[in-house]
Amino acid sequence: MANTLVQFRAEETVRIKAVNICERLGIDLPTYFRMCMAKLVQENGIPFSMKLDAKPESRGMRAMKEASRIAAESGIAEMTLDEINAEISAARK
Repeated sequence: MANTLVQFRAEETVRIKAVNICERLGIDLPTYFRMCMAKLVQENGIPFSMKLDAKPESRGMRAMKEASRIAAESGIAEMTLDEINAEISAARK
């Protein structure tokens, strides 16, 4: 089976940390990447979880969800832009 060269760029600090982890595991970085590619093919997909919800929700996102919940409870969640602008105008008077 023919081999091919695969190259990509990575931050140097990340590369150094990855090399150190691999060395502690008794392998080198190219071996690790070959293992990852083999597992990708074997699994026919990413062989580990790829979740966005692992990140904590931002304060802004929590505030928007709370505002949506309050709007739904108050029966104003489906207001049109014109209705919203009319409410703002009335509140400013």
